[in-house]
Formats: sequence, C-alpha cells, structure tokens
Amino acid sequence: MKKVLAQRVQVNVEGTVQGVGFRPFIYRLASELGLTGWVKNTRNGVVIEVEGGGSVVETFLQRMRTDVPPSALVEAMSTSIVPVLDGTGFSIEQSAQSGQRALVIPPDLATCTDCLREIADPSDRRFRYPFLTCTQCGPRYSLLTAVPYERSNTTMAGFELCSACRVEYGTEADRRFHAEPIACPTCGPRLCLWNEQGQETAGGEEALRQAQVMLDKRLIVAVKGLGGFQLWVDAKSEEAVRRLRDRKRRPEKPFAVLFPSVDAVKDYCWLSSDEEALLCSPQAPIVLLRKRRDAILADAVAPDNPYLGAMLPATPLHLLLMGSLQRPMVATSGNRSEEPIVIDEREAVVRLKGIADVLLVHDRPIERPIDDSVALVMSKRSGAEDSGYAGKPGGDVLILRRARGYAPQAIRWTDGFANGAQGPVLAVGGHLKNTVAVLTGTRVVLSQHLGDLSTVESDRTFRQAVEDLQRLLEITPRTIACDLHPDYRSTAFARTLSEALSVSLISVQHHHAHVASCMAEHKLDGETLGIAWDGAGYGGHGQVWGGEVLIASYRQFTRFASLRPFRLLGGEAAIKEPGRSGAAVLWELMGEEMLKLPLPSWKTRDDQRARLTTLLRSGVASPWTTSMGRLFDAVASLTGLCHQASFEGQAAMAVQFAAEQEAYAGGVMVEGYTMDLMPSHGPDRKWIIDWCSMISALLEDLRRGTNPNKIAIRFHATLAAVTVRVAQAAGLPRVVLTGGCFQNRLLLSLARTYLEQVGFTVYSHALVPPNDGGLSLGQAVVAAHR
Repeated sequence: MKKVLAQRVQVNVEGTVQGVGFRPFIYRLASELGLTGWVKNTRNGVVIEVEGGGSVVETFLQRMRTDVPPSALVEAMSTSIVPVLDGTGFSIEQSAQSGQRALVIPPDLATCTDCLREIADPSDRRFRYPFLTCTQCGPRYSLLTAVPYERSNTTMAGFELCSACRVEYGTEADRRFHAEPIACPTCGPRLCLWNEQGQETAGGEEALRQAQVMLDKRLIVAVKGLGGFQLWVDAKSEEAVRRLRDRKRRPEKPFAVLFPSVDAVKDYCWLSSDEEALLCSPQAPIVLLRKRRDAILADAVAPDNPYLGAMLPATPLHLLLMGSLQRPMVATSGNRSEEPIVIDEREAVVRLKGIADVLLVHDRPIERPIDDSVALVMSKRSGAEDSGYAGKPGGDVLILRRARGYAPQAIRWTDGFANGAQGPVLAVGGHLKNTVAVLTGTRVVLSQHLGDLSTVESDRTFRQAVEDLQRLLEITPRTIACDLHPDYRSTAFARTLSEALSVSLISVQHHHAHVASCMAEHKLDGETLGIAWDGAGYGGHGQVWGGEVLIASYRQFTRFASLRPFRLLGGEAAIKEPGRSGAAVLWELMGEEMLKLPLPSWKTRDDQRARLTTLLRSGVASPWTTSMGRLFDAVASLTGLCHQASFEGQAAMAVQFAAEQEAYAGGVMVEGYTMDLMPSHGPDRKWIIDWCSMISALLEDLRRGTNPNKIAIRFHATLAAVTVRVAQAAGLPRVVLTGGCFQNRLLLSLARTYLEQVGFTVYSHALVPPNDGGLSLGQAVVAAHR
C-alpha cells in the first residue's frame, strides 16, 4: 500500500476571527478530517498549523473559506510550508501575547438561532435565562477590557464559571467551547427591578414579570441592555409616548420601535426580503421601513414621518420581555437629548431620574456605551406594492449610524495606500454624530457612534473612546487628524493632545474628509470627483461650505464647483428656523422686493420679514454659506412643508417625504427645474451651481397653486440632473456621492441613476455613514497620505 506523504502547513488568518467561534470551528474541521496540529489566537488574528495528507490539507484550506462561521470575517489568509512533526491530535493552544497588535476587535452580535431554541426549551438548564450566549452571539466589544478577546479580558472575569459551564467551555464538540461570555443561572449575571430611588423590588423571573406589568400600565421602564440603557414604553399609547417625549425633551425626532417578531413587523411596515434579511442579521440594526397606511401606532412615535425605525429583539432579555408583551414598544436610547447613553445602573438612577418610572437592571458591567445601529436598504422596491422609484436594485445597505453589530470592525485598505502613513494616525472626527478612528498599516478601526459633542457628558464619552482605542490597540499616535473648524471640541482636544505628545496635527477640510471616507471604503486611488452635500462644514477664512464638488485624491483637493452662496441668517438659528434660509435665497433673488412677495405658503409675518431683512442688510451674525442642507430648508419653508425644526435635518426630511409621496403616486420621471452651471470669477473654484432660476420657477409653481409634493419631486430631479452636468464638466469617470444630504434615499437613488445612465461609475457609502459619522475615516486616510 502506497504511503501518503504528510504535509504540514502554517496558516495565518487576519480579520474578525476572535470572539466569533473561529478557533472551535477550526478544531472541529481539523478533527473531522483527521488532521493533527493546533490553533491559537495571536495579537494579529489567528495562526494554525495543520498536518496530514496533501489532498486532505487542501480540503481543509478550501473549507476554511467556504464553511467559516457566519459572524466571522476573513480579510486575509496566507499559508507557508513548515517541517512535519508527526504529532497526534489537534488542540487549541494558549493565545500568543507577543508581536504587533492588529486592529481587530469583535463586535456585539444578536442572539443566534441555537440560543433562541435553548431559551424556549423548558428542559434546558438555560430556559428563560436572560444572559445566555455562545460563540456565535452575544456581547463582545461592549464588555471587552483588553485584547486578545478572552474571558479574563472582559467584564465577565468576575463571574467564576460553575462546573457545568466549565465543562462546556472546555469540550471541543460543544457550542460553547471557548465562548468567553458563557454563563448560566447558577454562575452568571442576575436580573433585578429597581424603583426610582435605586432600591431593588424584585429579582430574576419576578423582576421580568413586574417590568412587563409596568409596561402594560403604560409606564416608562429603563432597560439595561447590551450596550447601555434603553427607555421602553407602549408604542400604541399616544399618552405614554408623549409623556416620554416631554420627559426626554425630544419633541419630534422619531423613536425606534421594537417588534416581537418579523410577522409583527409586517403588520405595521412594508418589508422586502432584503430588509427582512438585514433585520434578522447578526448585526440586527434598526432598519428604516415604510409604514403601512393602516398601521395603528401612536402618532407621537414618528410624527409626520412615513417611515418607522424597526428592530427585533437582539438579546435574550429583549426576547423574554417581548415574548410576553407581544406588541410593539418604543425602545429609545436611555439618555436625555444631546447626552450619551447611560451604561451603569447607579448612574442611571441619577441621569434618568424624572424620565423612567422603574429600572430593569443586571450586574453584568458594560465597559463602554454602544447604541443601536441604524440602516436602510437602497432597494428598487421596498416591500410596498405601490412603492417604487427609479434606483439601483439589489438591496444595497446604507448605514446611517454605525454602532452595535458593526463597530469596531476594521475597514481594510490595500497595502499601497498606506505608503504615506508615518506610524499610527488618530482621527477625532467632527462635532455632530462623532466617531473617532485609528489607522495603522492597512486597517482603520472606527469607534462606535458617540453622538454630538455638545454637552460635558458627551465630551467625556468622546475622550473615553479615544483612550479606549489607544489602550486596547496599544498604540501611541504619531499623527493626529481633526476637522478644519477651529472651535469644535474635537479639534481643541486634538490640538491639546498633539502638543502633549509632541506629534504632528493635521487639519482636514470637512468635505475633503467626506469624499476621502467613501474613496477609502471602495479602495479608490488617484483623482475622483466628489459631490459632498450636507448642512455645514468649515471651508476656511470664516466660510461655511456645504454644497461642494471637489476633484480629490487622498493627499489634496481642488474646489471644482459649489452652490451659489447665500446668507446663513443668525448662524445656527437658521437650522431651527427654515424660514431664515427661505428669506436668504429670496433676498439674493429679488432683494427688498421680498418684503412685498405674496406667498401664503411661506408663513412669515410682515414683522418677521422686516427683522430678517434688517439682518440681511447688515450681514450681522450671518456668514455666507454654500450649504445644500440649508437650500433644502429654504424649499421646505417656501413650500409650507416645514417652518420650525426641532432636530437636525427635519426640514430636509419633510421635502424628501413630500417628493416620495409624489413618486409613489405617479413615478419620478418628472421634469426638473433649471439649475445653471455658471463660470466662477473667483480664484477658489471654477464653477457656480446657480439655484436662482430654479427658485424663480419654484415660486411661479407656487403662484399657480402647484401641489408642494410635485414641487418637492421636481426639486429632487433638478439636483440629480445637476450632478450629471457638473460631472460632465469635470470629465472624470468616477463620481463619489457623500455627505448628510445623501442619507436621503430618493436623492441618492436619482443621482446614481442619472449619472450611471450617461456612463459614470458611481460610488456611495456602504461601510460607514455618509453623514459626519464617517468623517474620522476620511480624516485618517487623508492624514496618512500627507
């Protein structure tokens, strides 16, 4: 009999391969194939040595790629031949502590199907246990204190395993083999119900039952979840939801809704197969879905909004609560508006006082706040039979808030892009929707969504996130990148830190960072045309940009075109009062004649017009802006769609929703207005995108009594058409669409369609948000290339 020649191969794997059951998967695969060797975690990923017949080893390598656990992500794999050892058996060895630390930290994952089965099985020892987990699901980043990802480096280190859990943890064939957060009712975290004063009133199953009773009574319950507290209330009770709004100081911004099942979601929302897959994915984000017309929920959940932010239970605790309630519940971030989410139960007693009636808490510590992610599916049809507008089919996911399930998964870029990097880069993001990032080598790690840096509490959370990434990844930055705006909290912090560390500080223009972030996602090199439309970004010399077209590489950019500027009346006051932007564009169009304009839909009194005119004459506290976001506000005000905004983007959303209503009723193949592309006479840009003729035509439509929905869709079509004109003028084949305005799925869909129809290759965001949540990625790659 011919002897089979043995071969021993070392395999180095990089990616999300720690904390996702990858080592147990390798152990079982090697054992099944009769191979010998070992597997262990390293600071750079996982290393494997496997020995056996050459064809069997090849089968092993092939199945490593095809049979990998769903929550794992293999980014790179290299093999090398090593000497045969003629050993016996296959083992999981102790993690290696030496070597360069890679930027790979596992995200938190929703409860898997196997754990769902266990929690519902009366014969299982974890029946109805709120904290069961396995290698394929549960907390990761939210409880990680150090890497590599092992129990001793998590907040579960204080829970000593019972004998039964210890056996599962050490049994190779078990689902919980090396599941680091493993727990059971005997040795794991415990659930309690507290009153407003922080006194325990019930524990265990009784705490769960009493919390459900409180929710049945329409009370507000603060629930300590996976990455922080949520505030729960009955989504069908108008009085209860309004009470939550009053207490949380959040007058109109939509609340997310937690549903007990997919079937329940379908009772209230249109749901496509792509959207259902996203809802049920291990990331389990909040997914923006179009409401059914017959959906009976409190109007206060999402006032004047055709969408619902829907989610499914992502933890066993959520599943148990919803299992008894069996109706939709508002489940919003546990904080006051503008503050970070609360993660500690004692802190919750103080910070949620006056908001929550009771608190459902547990004793598993949360290391860092991680909010729910928010996403939408850019499919051609979104479930509803009567909904569908032209766009790219295929269910592309657009992330609007990158947090639980996604953060801090590294974004990888090719080796050639890192050549300019001088050691690790720390990027501190912007002021709104802040994230921070660390770049080293070929990876960028983004923090979870940190929110707006407008309070002392949010600034503290931001500073903790910066410290977190440096500590976990054991890096000291050699370059720090920040926004060009000199007064952002993040910029001031970066300036102080760079001086303390004696490292270089690189200020990155806001819209250049937007474009660079999308380029980095798609691994684009060389010059690209970037269309960056948002509310505001500092352009230097006191200028407020926001409707920009850049010819950009990572290293530099030129301002190819921008919107015709108008006044930002009263500075930030214009964001809350869209009528100010309406006045500003009318002033540019007709000057003093604005005072006599008969326009009932623009609900400004004569005395208000007079005050705004005084501001416009003087220019006091009213810088020039090229903001596309404020142009949306102007259209919202002039058409009567929105006159007061209580949250960022509210007026622009009103214009989007009106346009979509028209699109769903009659399609979007409408004729837009004219928006001129005019040569610029200034030195800083080549072209001006002039909106004057568009506003003139819009006013004529209003005089004729044209439906505001029709005007809104024409406005969207106009913007999409001008992207084509400016792209053709630039003559570059690749176009990036970025900035907060491209959260608008209709605008993004139309612009992509129009550009692709004439031959451009279009790139939009898929891994990070198009809003300011993606700035830190762009800042990091720009700084690396400088």
